[in-house]
Amino acid sequence: MKTTAETRNPGDLAPREVVERAIRVDQAGEFGAVRIYQGQLAALRWTGRANSEAGRKIAAMARAEREHNKVFDRLMVERRVRPTLLSPLWHVAGFALGAATALMGDKAAMACTVAVEETIDGHYAEQAASLGDDEGELRGTIEKFRAEEIEHKETALAAGAEEAPAYEALSAAIKAGSRLAIWLSTRV
Repeated sequence: MKTTAETRNPGDLAPREVVERAIRVDQAGEFGAVRIYQGQLAALRWTGRANSEAGRKIAAMARAEREHNKVFDRLMVERRVRPTLLSPLWHVAGFALGAATALMGDKAAMACTVAVEETIDGHYAEQAASLGDDEGELRGTIEKFRAEEIEHKETALAAGAEEAPAYEALSAAIKAGSRLAIWLSTRV
């Protein structure tokens, strides 16, 4: 049976390293989400759908992601955490994923949101559980953002995400990419 310390500290990392990894990967993830939504909004503008219902929903979710990103940018500076070296890759990959899914249609754009948010939901839950009592404020931030990410997923499901062409394959590919991005950003 695992002790509380083992449960909170995956891989026997020092508490400082757990916090640094959490902030690094969360900043990278929120930056990636901002870029996905920027790509989607650009594609919606290119196709004349920026003011559609999907466009308005995506714009609202993008605003929330920008706020999340600002918080993690601030935490990186305050806690002196270095960013992931992969930020230039997430800059391009996030935008490309967003643009591609929006070009596939509104439901595909929403399917992208569902896949990413389902992955982030699990990731944030694990992170919150790994933080000690001395990191209550950071845990509270992560739990608050997790709840907002779940709202985004619910919004996208209500908008017909599961009706996207090849939903299962699209979702599986995006989830796999998201899990890989999390793993890499935590470490690199």
